[in-house]
Amino acid sequence: MSAIIEIDRLTHIYSPGTPFQIAALDSISLDVKKGVFLAIIGSTGSGKSTLIRHFNGLLQPTSGRVRVCGIDIADKKQRRNLWRSVGLVFQQPEQQLFEETVLADVSFGPRNMGLAEAEVMERAHEALQLVGISPQEAAHMSPFHLSGGMRRKAAIAGVLALKPQVLILDEPTAGLDPQGKQQLMRHVEDFRRREDATIILVTHDMEEVALLAEQVAVLNQGRLVMVGPPREIFSRVDDLMAFGLDLPAAARLMHQLRLLGKHVRPGILTADEAEVEIAGLLEEALC
Repeated sequence: MSAIIEIDRLTHIYSPGTPFQIAALDSISLDVKKGVFLAIIGSTGSGKSTLIRHFNGLLQPTSGRVRVCGIDIADKKQRRNLWRSVGLVFQQPEQQLFEETVLADVSFGPRNMGLAEAEVMERAHEALQLVGISPQEAAHMSPFHLSGGMRRKAAIAGVLALKPQVLILDEPTAGLDPQGKQQLMRHVEDFRRREDATIILVTHDMEEVALLAEQVAVLNQGRLVMVGPPREIFSRVDDLMAFGLDLPAAARLMHQLRLLGKHVRPGILTADEAEVEIAGLLEEALC
């Protein structure tokens, strides 16, 4: 499987050569394979948002190289086309809405791609249905009269309508209730399966990471300190705690049981897995 994002010794310095100089990223190298669901985690200020802003060319490397979908982001001419392949959903994406109706807003991106109007409408309808909004209602629905959760769905539909090869989500579920979080991430996973898209998720929600991610990249003070599958990453409890990171609830419970001297299997991440393990411990205790 080929890499759709190639990062080679990426360093990014804000305000270089001034008293305010800050090294936000320090010599990061990472390849992201096509179709993979990658979670990027790290404490506040670790460099997560700076990193993903290189993926669509919003930021340029101070040194090093980044290639996305075969495009070197340092090449200004090539970089202009990145928006067709890379969709970035910022924190609080509902603030990106600007058209009079939800349908018009979702149609805006595909229409600017120069697509035929029939395809524009087809993409907009597909994207709206994917996030659970009726296209017929969206034609008369003002985005400014919707609830926060619905506005976020509408904003994400606008990105999905572009059918990006890479979809980047920066804390997309922040502020949503548990049901809203589950629904939104289910829509993202449906899009990934339908389009064979690569998903990059920046989040502080370790439950999302445990349930959805295939690979996890851990940043600390601008450095890439760990990369691997979730079970491997969350087994390194002491390292994660040193980086100021939490564990999924099930993994945290298993860690506490180990501290009490209980023998539990490594790599447990979900409530269902924890339930099976605890049932086994209870059965042993009763024997």
